[in-house]
Amino acid sequence: MLQIEQFNDIYVKYYRKAYRFSLMYVRNDQVAEDIATESLIKLWETMNKETVEKPLVLLLTILKHKSQDYLRAQISHKERLEAMAEWQRRELSIRISTLEGCNPDDIFSTEIQTILNHTLEVLPEQTAIVFRMSRFEQKSGKEIAQTLGITVKGVDYHIAKALKALRISLKDYLPLFYFLFFY
Repeated sequence: MLQIEQFNDIYVKYYRKAYRFSLMYVRNDQVAEDIATESLIKLWETMNKETVEKPLVLLLTILKHKSQDYLRAQISHKERLEAMAEWQRRELSIRISTLEGCNPDDIFSTEIQTILNHTLEVLPEQTAIVFRMSRFEQKSGKEIAQTLGITVKGVDYHIAKALKALRISLKDYLPLFYFLFFY
């Protein structure tokens, strides 16, 4: 069993070589220091368990593997970052394309008006009335509640119900839907 003093001897004897070897590949001082230290600890642990004929060869092997592991992890990290950047580029392109395809003249097209009218027709009458008063007549929840003799919470319920139905009906026009119906 090797003593701590023997580890200190190994550390003093091989640290600079281990550090320089690792630094040559990882090109990061702190990482090279960590790899050198971890490798020397691994060498010492191995020497505690078994006889090591060529400690410098074993140390070099350990350094090599730890440096490779670090570099492979760096590649993997960079690939994930590049994939995220590519996803962000595609997402931005989609948003730009959507804006380029947005024609303000189409906002009040007959197709959208037809979908809107049809959706409001199939809603319960009270829900359609509350929604029209809120969005087309710009009446407040309190005004609608007084006019129809219902609570403000009832008004909110009917508006939420209408918006949910319209969100489903106008799913292909979602950005427009939010522009038109949300304050």
